[in-house]
This record gives sequence, structure tokens and C-alpha cells, in this order.
Amino acid sequence: MTYTLEQAQTNLAQLLSEAEQGKEVVIEREGQPAVRLAVTELPEGPEPLRPRVPGRYAGQFHYSDDWWKPLEADEELREYGFDIMIDDGKPDELAS
Repeated sequence: MTYTLEQAQTNLAQLLSEAEQGKEVVIEREGQPAVRLAVTELPEGPEPLRPRVPGRYAGQFHYSDDWWKPLEADEELREYGFDIMIDDGKPDELAS
């Protein structure tokens, strides 16, 4: 559809709606086609958050029976980066 500049100024919302529906919208200035409205593709943003569903991951994770057991051996503490918890008989640096 072709519109004059004056028609476009007064009916901009209608022209945008037509362009969004896929129709060709041309605006003329002084009898010559000047502008064609086209729909732009917006960049994809993050996926909208979905509502949480209780139990969605039920049965997907398995733990050993002793997962709650505290680490006891010094080797285990060192392995997991808890060296500070090893009692080596030295006074704590942070103790005042």
C-alpha cells in the first residue's frame, strides 16, 4: 500500500501494524516513493523463565549412603582443599 507523507504522519500506528502483518508499506514524498517500512528481526534475548515444577529432577541424582559422613583422614581433608582444618599442633594465625 502506498501512502503520502501526510497520511503516514496521521496514521503511523496503522502503517506499522500493516508492515508487521507482512504487507508492503511505501511512503511517498512529493509523488515519489521515499521510504518503505520493513519489520526488523529483533536479536534473541534470554529465554523467558519457566515456572518451577516441584520434583522435576526426581530420580536423576544418586548419592552414596555415606555422603553425610564427615571427612576424617588428613589425606581426605587435603584432597578437598580443607588443609586449614587439619590439627597440626601449631597455633592458629588468626587466633587472638
